[in-house]
Amino acid sequence: QVQLVESGGGLVQAGGSLRLSCAASGRTSQINAMGWYRPAPGKARERVGSINNGGRTRYVDAVKDRFIISPDSFKNRVYLQMNSLKPEDTAVYYCYAQIYDESYYDYYGQGTQVTVSS
Repeated sequence: QVQLVESGGGLVQAGGSLRLSCAASGRTSQINAMGWYRPAPGKARERVGSINNGGRTRYVDAVKDRFIISPDSFKNRVYLQMNSLKPEDTAVYYCYAQIYDESYYDYYGQGTQVTVSS
């Protein structure tokens, strides 16, 4: 299993920035991708962004050019730098990690609240 702990959420004004951190422990050597989810209207959640072992990143259109995912492999962490925040970015952000062990398994953290005031 993989355990994930998020931190860095909080209250910020529109246009401001926050950096979320996700610390992974457990079977971290089997992680092949990490990223962030948040709830979305009409969906259970949307993947905000992800990064794989090759360093390839992907982002949902709503955050492209504003959010950046970066890894810290030595510390088994992944960061989500959120810039130019908008009120519609307000959500609980959940870190996730995917491992491969004859099949794919996804793990999620407990979430961290991000609130953007207008």
